[in-house]
Amino acid sequence: MIIVTGANGKLGRGVVEQLLKRVPAGQIGVSVRDPNQAIALQERGVRVRQGDFGDAESLSHAFEGASQILIVSSGTLGEAGIRHHQTAIDIAKRAGARRVLYTSHMGASQASYFTPMIHHSSTEELLKASDIPFTSLRNGYYAGSALMLIGDALETGKLIAPEDGPFAWTAHSDLAEAAAAIICDHKLDGISPNLTASEAIDMEGIAKIVSEIMGKTIRRIVVSDEEYRERLISQGWPEARVDLILGMFMASREGDFAQVDPALANLIGRPPMSFREVLKESLS
Repeated sequence: MIIVTGANGKLGRGVVEQLLKRVPAGQIGVSVRDPNQAIALQERGVRVRQGDFGDAESLSHAFEGASQILIVSSGTLGEAGIRHHQTAIDIAKRAGARRVLYTSHMGASQASYFTPMIHHSSTEELLKASDIPFTSLRNGYYAGSALMLIGDALETGKLIAPEDGPFAWTAHSDLAEAAAAIICDHKLDGISPNLTASEAIDMEGIAKIVSEIMGKTIRRIVVSDEEYRERLISQGWPEARVDLILGMFMASREGDFAQVDPALANLIGRPPMSFREVLKESLS
């Protein structure tokens, strides 16, 4: 049985939908914190069980009979999040899973300025030490995050952000399709190539694309890190969240999210969605 954690989230649910196109529903199970939100999957024949990274006993039940387990990364960062992943890996091994897959990130590194990248890198080390065959999916930067960065630019005509570097913005739907292909076709062992769209675009490029799609000029305005921080805090953003976003910009300036690779296109058998296509679909 193929088990997918976090199947009530955007990526996890997308992977399940893609798996349903490839294997019978009875061969798919999901581990979710709230089974009531997965009733539609249960009605289609998917096995739905409650599972929480913070509760090893619940994971043991959710992972029962697993041949492969896709661990969709925990939304909890720091030591607590890494413990969550350690628990999931340990329970997967105990359940007899033949392979564990993990949704990592193209920028995973212990040296990154962006905290989630340290989180992903640490989990990859846990997988290496587990003695379980594994695949770490080095996903491209989720294109949906760009909508958050655009903020109120659609109303003000100003895209205000610190100095940045290019991002290989990649659609959730393409990454979900690739994950399902990797699971079903037993492709890619160990740490995958970067699974990205075909181009990397910085904030200046985003402003240009939004301007063209919306038919109005969006100006890219560069501000200092401190000015950006003060601006977000004045808008009510929690300081921890602001520091996280600034870390992302700092990492992008180091080129952490700029590398593109044909691996995703090869897995899904077509060109990945471009950032323009994702943005146009979202704004419509």
